[in-house]
Amino acid sequence: MNRQEILEYLGSDWDLTKDLIRTQLHSSVNLLEDTNERILLNSGKLLRPLISLLVAKAIAAPTEDSRRYAAASEIFHNATLMHDDVADGSSERRGRPTVSALLGPGAAVLVGDYWLARAVDLVVASTHFREAIELFSKTLTELAEGEMLQMEKAASADTVEEDYLRIIHCKTGSLFCAAAQTGALSVDANEEQLAAAHAFAEAFGAAFQIKDDILDYAGTDALGKPVGMDLREQKITLPLLGALMGSPREEEIRSMVREIPAHPEYCEQICRFVEERDGIGFAARRLDEWVARAEEALQVFGDSPAREALIEIVRFNRWRQV
Repeated sequence: MNRQEILEYLGSDWDLTKDLIRTQLHSSVNLLEDTNERILLNSGKLLRPLISLLVAKAIAAPTEDSRRYAAASEIFHNATLMHDDVADGSSERRGRPTVSALLGPGAAVLVGDYWLARAVDLVVASTHFREAIELFSKTLTELAEGEMLQMEKAASADTVEEDYLRIIHCKTGSLFCAAAQTGALSVDANEEQLAAAHAFAEAFGAAFQIKDDILDYAGTDALGKPVGMDLREQKITLPLLGALMGSPREEEIRSMVREIPAHPEYCEQICRFVEERDGIGFAARRLDEWVARAEEALQVFGDSPAREALIEIVRFNRWRQV
């Protein structure tokens, strides 16, 4: 299945979820309504609601709660991106100016807060709201912890693979987990199915972020941010970690990362080091391991078009260029 075929398979559940996102964000304040529309027009891949609905459909027929949780996952995601853009001082997101760049950081925080509140309202009105609120609350906690840990490690440049995996779980995997698990909750999944939804989303989230980090070294600006941005922000990601393994230059390279603000020319030198040491190949092999874990977790669900669609999404992540 390609993306269009997956959307056609989801049919009215997908259309109703998109409608729910839009209506849930409606505001009588013109500036807010216009800003919401601008964000929705540039809303990216909609992967979280897609996965949430597919997990539900792999277990049973999606319900109103399935659509509520799917919509909430996308609204939560965009709210946290607005807050991230303020924290990172980002002027561009998905090739367009950020809310922070257009209206200022204060307004971006307020819009992000509005989106968070509207997502919570969706969840509170659901049947399994207690369990779902706990999952989304855990995600918001981990997102904040991941952002702070990343800032701490950017300053010290002492990131090791364990730190990296924790950061990408908190910043990327955690919301995929909430989306998948609430999708399972919405159709009264049993404990085995809930555990499988979590294991799948954990592995997919890691694979997704590793691919993004590979593209930051080997991609194009079509990713939605300039290539090499992570390194300029002193983030040590998996391609660099792979290149550092066993290298006699490890301390020298880590020192260069710490000094990037004063010496931006070090970025080009570090990129050459990653290329020479096949850091991208190292990251690609780790990516394949996480892809295999995600596919294995899906075996709990019986054969169905929904499971096949989830497998296709996992495999597509291997070769995507945006």
